[in-house]
Amino acid sequence: MLYKFFPFLNWFKDYNTNKFRHDFVAGVTVSLIVIPQSMAYAQLAGLPIYYGLYASFLPTIFATMFGSSNHLSTGPTAVVSLMTAVALEPLATQGSEAYIIYAIMLSLTVGIFRLSLGLLKLGLIVNFLSLPVVNSYTSAAAIIIATSQLRRFFGVYANEGTYHYQTVENAIRAALNYTHYPTLIIAISSLILMYLLKKYLPKIPFVLVAVVAFTVISWACLLSGSRGM
Repeated sequence: MLYKFFPFLNWFKDYNTNKFRHDFVAGVTVSLIVIPQSMAYAQLAGLPIYYGLYASFLPTIFATMFGSSNHLSTGPTAVVSLMTAVALEPLATQGSEAYIIYAIMLSLTVGIFRLSLGLLKLGLIVNFLSLPVVNSYTSAAAIIIATSQLRRFFGVYANEGTYHYQTVENAIRAALNYTHYPTLIIAISSLILMYLLKKYLPKIPFVLVAVVAFTVISWACLLSGSRGM
């Protein structure tokens, strides 16, 4: 009965030093990727960046204890973060105390709903979604995620539109008149750095290196603030 509720106990039956070494390397590698990734997801969801860290390691701990697979990835995704921001945007200002409370309530509601689906064995519903539908949804989400970062790329404030294309239009108009050039320079430089590291030093966690490097540069140069409409 104990092994039924805590499947991870089965993993220790044949566990040895060699497996621990591989797990340790895998854990360090994944953490180097998750740290900057989770910060980006939190920002995409409109939450303070440290909430991204919580959302990354807490679900992983519970999935490790109660999950039936030791290979399944658990944690926030870009699409979920974007959907959170879209759902809560009409209710409160991003980053505010009310917004954070709504985000927690939304997470709890979705968690209960998904747990119910699992207990009722309703995961088979996903099999009825056609591949074109899934691919279209993923591609559209990628475009929205990329364009939603234009305001941060140029370091400007822009009003939210009723539709996403209006928000993009506002961001472009603000960028034409109020671009924060230090932010733009750092954004372009970070992209170039990540590209070069990925191409010539692929074993180095290029995203984490870029985050740390330009965070230090921003702090040293006392860079802050955004401008816009």
